[in-house]
Amino acid sequence: MKKNEHTAMRLAQPHKIDEDLRRPSVRERAVRRTGFALLCALLLGAAGAQPGPAAPGTTGSAPPVAPAPESALPGAPATPGGAPPAAPGSKLSRPATPSSPDQPQIAQSAVGDDYVIGPGDTIQVFVWRNPELSTTVPVRPDGKVSTPLVEDMVAVGKTPSQLARAIEARLAEYVRSPQVNVIVTNPQSAYSKITVVGNVSRPGTIPYREGMTVLDVVLASGGLSQFAAGNRAKLVRQEPGGKTREIKVRLDDLVKKGKIKDNIEVRPGDLLVVPESYF
Repeated sequence: MKKNEHTAMRLAQPHKIDEDLRRPSVRERAVRRTGFALLCALLLGAAGAQPGPAAPGTTGSAPPVAPAPESALPGAPATPGGAPPAAPGSKLSRPATPSSPDQPQIAQSAVGDDYVIGPGDTIQVFVWRNPELSTTVPVRPDGKVSTPLVEDMVAVGKTPSQLARAIEARLAEYVRSPQVNVIVTNPQSAYSKITVVGNVSRPGTIPYREGMTVLDVVLASGGLSQFAAGNRAKLVRQEPGGKTREIKVRLDDLVKKGKIKDNIEVRPGDLLVVPESYF
């Protein structure tokens, strides 16, 4: 009887039945509490991972230090880029420079290739890849020069190329395939001058320069004199073999008539002779 009354009362109050159904059970409440605790732990961990404010006087955190390379050995010299040091004798151990500091610089020649070396000249002997054999020496009064491994080499009467080949032949006894260049840096011998004698305003010697002609020599001498026989002038030239050669020069036609074909080129050591006219 009481049970039926209790059932009748619950049926008479349906809203209480819905509240009982929506009320979470003990297990559901435990699961919710566990999830809330986990969410709080995650939020607290994320907040602790953020960097704090920088200390006064600093701009931020220090950059990470790169680890040392595995190939680096204790006490080994540091190399650019952290690369391991090259083994002695390898190509990597030599600095990439355009030329060795011990290698002398090649001077500029003051004369042409056909210049004849004479006493008093200063020459530079350049031996390729052998700086210890390269030197600058004067030509002695006896016409000889001495360089490392080459003593008393006759230089007078030779062109720079001829002297270079002669030195190469002597160095071949000590050096494999030597390559020699000879450069006249300071020409001071009689072969570096042009001598003018005869009927000119200022007879004497004139320093030779590359490309000099007969007209340049006449103008440097002050021109022809009043009684000069310009068309009978001659140029006396000393050939490398020791022979003497005479070249006729028509200076009157060159100076007074402007015939450029008579304006021949002179060489170091030439002698210009301007005779006097007969009447």
